[in-house]
Amino acid sequence: MMESDTLTWKAVYTKPRNEKKVAQRLGELGIEVYCPLRKTLKQWSDRKKWVEEPLFSSYVFVRVSEQQRSEVLLDPGVVAFLFWLGKPAVIRENEIQAIRDFIENHPSAQARAMEVMKGQRVSIKGGPMKDHQGVVRRSEKGRVIIEIDSMGMELIADVSKDDLIG
Repeated sequence: MMESDTLTWKAVYTKPRNEKKVAQRLGELGIEVYCPLRKTLKQWSDRKKWVEEPLFSSYVFVRVSEQQRSEVLLDPGVVAFLFWLGKPAVIRENEIQAIRDFIENHPSAQARAMEVMKGQRVSIKGGPMKDHQGVVRRSEKGRVIIEIDSMGMELIADVSKDDLIG
């Protein structure tokens, strides 16, 4: 099997409230799709009802080859693939399995973006400053400014929140 034929998990960004529809349509095309769902109790004016909502708002996971990526993008509910360092982000099989296991054991779990606060000490897990530590100086729009203290100098780095371990 050539590298371009290899199936890997990728994250797909969808239009708002289209996650389940996208997953259904892509599944009907024979594409392996995972849309983690959580159970939540919804309150209406006249009743309460348990419903399944996507765990990750506006995201589904697809297991596709490079050739199948264009097929996924043809779906009217798909906006784009999630990119990392200029390439479609690859999600490891064990990460998908960890999500499946977690949802199975905690069906009403919630997912939310990691919050970082000014003055918090963090480790950088990806990018050119990987494995360095620093202190958050400012946080804005998915990025943080970190003061990295190494070699007796202060380096200021603009780092994605996704690259941090708090």
